[in-house]
Amino acid sequence: MRRLLGFTLGFLTAIGGFLDIGDLVANSLVGARFGMSLAWVVPVGVVGVMLFSEMSGRVAAVSGRATFDLVRERMGARAGLVNLLASYVITLLTLAAEIGGVALALELASSVHHLLWVPVVAVLVWVVVWRLPFSWMEQTYGLLGLALVAFAVALWALGPDWGALLSGALHPAPPPGEAWSAWWYYAIAVFGAAMTPYTVLFFSSSGVEEGWTARDLARSRLNVFIGFPLGGLLALAIMGCAAVLFQPAGVRVEHLSQVTLPVAAALGRIGLVVVLVGVFAATFGAALEAALAGGYGVAQYFGWAWGKNRAPASAPRFHAVLLTTLLLATALILTSLDPIAVTEYSIVLSAAALPLTYLPILVVANDRDYLGDRVNSRFTNILATAYLALVLVVSVVTIPLMVYTKAGQ
Repeated sequence: MRRLLGFTLGFLTAIGGFLDIGDLVANSLVGARFGMSLAWVVPVGVVGVMLFSEMSGRVAAVSGRATFDLVRERMGARAGLVNLLASYVITLLTLAAEIGGVALALELASSVHHLLWVPVVAVLVWVVVWRLPFSWMEQTYGLLGLALVAFAVALWALGPDWGALLSGALHPAPPPGEAWSAWWYYAIAVFGAAMTPYTVLFFSSSGVEEGWTARDLARSRLNVFIGFPLGGLLALAIMGCAAVLFQPAGVRVEHLSQVTLPVAAALGRIGLVVVLVGVFAATFGAALEAALAGGYGVAQYFGWAWGKNRAPASAPRFHAVLLTTLLLATALILTSLDPIAVTEYSIVLSAAALPLTYLPILVVANDRDYLGDRVNSRFTNILATAYLALVLVVSVVTIPLMVYTKAGQ
């Protein structure tokens, strides 16, 4: 049991990073609209986020310093500030969407309008971040998020034509009646959802919070190599459920209630209760990650004392930034913006900003002044360089494609 609990940081990071409110809806929307033809994007994203998370975790474990703590020092103040601003804006949008997503989950469970739940959710996020020990936070939301395995069980119970699903996954092309441009737009959305920058920032910073050293490298890698593939498999299960239930009927997914419908159809009321617990845990865990990531990035860039485990009196500016970020995100979602739309835009925009996050990580992971003989291997550098080229291409085409397709319409 102790070993299992040691992996909960990876579970929390993967569940929150892969399966927040926007990702839940995006994977279901893609499955309903394009079947499994975009399934290939999920493993591509999984490998990418594993690659850069491993580097970021290794930097944290060996140097004892987190990502933005080194970005300014290694890249310079101006380049670091550009990275910080891009990361913070995207993280703020993500936090707003996650707060709204938790509120939507509570609306499904209670029939009380989600806007009435938004202030309650914001207060709960602040209380958990402020009062709950880091290990308890990991264990509670990381393990509860595993209730999303209900999607995999539901996919099996729906009795799909497995050959048809596999054929769709092995033939990456839009179905009849769908444009290539919209298909590629949603490919970028799924890719951006898998490689959200705040996930890597949270992972490295929380490793520093937990006092990782070079002796903890094996634990860090196990968190990466177990947690993220699990998140990817659950994302594929969500896509598959939608492909089986919605695509034949021509139904488009636009709301969280539709995402959970395949589980309810296959497993009944008990399955619905279980999956709602998982949705709540995943979106709430993502809100915790995003709130902390906002505070981590700003405090690390400016060299302030930071840490969830530090009392407000010992890290006042970190806690002030965290609280301000939470208030801004809450105010944004209280304007009645659709939480799902906000998150879908945030993951697409995060795809456009990926090079700003991943280039500094790659640079630092090859710096012997920080890592000594723990720098990247030749194989890691070849793979990371290929991914860096990929994210550069994605960043160039994302905004034009968003405009041309009117956000995938």
